[in-house]
Amino acid sequence: MEKMPYQAELERPATMATPSTATTSDWRGVLPVLAGSNFTLRELIAGDAPSLLAMLTTEEVSRFISPPPTTVEGFERFIAWTQQQREQGHYVCYGVVPAGLTTAIGLFQLRALEPSFGSCEWGFALGSQFWGTGLFVDGARAILDFGVDLLGVQRFEARAAVANGRGNGALRKIGAVQEGILRRSFLRDGRYHDQVLWSILGEDWRLQRIGQTPAVH
Repeated sequence: MEKMPYQAELERPATMATPSTATTSDWRGVLPVLAGSNFTLRELIAGDAPSLLAMLTTEEVSRFISPPPTTVEGFERFIAWTQQQREQGHYVCYGVVPAGLTTAIGLFQLRALEPSFGSCEWGFALGSQFWGTGLFVDGARAILDFGVDLLGVQRFEARAAVANGRGNGALRKIGAVQEGILRRSFLRDGRYHDQVLWSILGEDWRLQRIGQTPAVH
């Protein structure tokens, strides 16, 4: 998700929640924690702001996403906004916490494109020092499972700049299907960039989980 839905000018004061370790289908009240062998995905907390600032504002990470906040306070406001949007049922944002760490080094996001999350746009950003570690693939699988099983997503959409070879390769690796090129669809630093549109269908993801190959129509 290169064009992040957060807009600083729409910020409202909010009280930030503490993530629960209980798995629950009532995700609007609290996001369930998703744990893997080498990571935890959990709701963002205010204490993640300094690490997110360090990880997501480097040139190699930020050049393919909408400009992230530039201060710790800006990330704190972003975190509060993600919780507001989750409570309203519009948006889910998970922080990626590698094993051995306590703060988030990246994000996975799902934004509803229609009521009840029938289809959604999803995206990710990880600190560059964690690229190539398997965190993306394992985390993406957990997010897709969450989307299919708890949100009932039928279609996931993702966009990546044509020039973002790593991002496009990561999406291909988890089985996303390239649907086309969105010409001049992403504005960054005063220039419009072409994007690749990718999708994963809920039914195809279920087949992948049981080891079957989805049919591409």
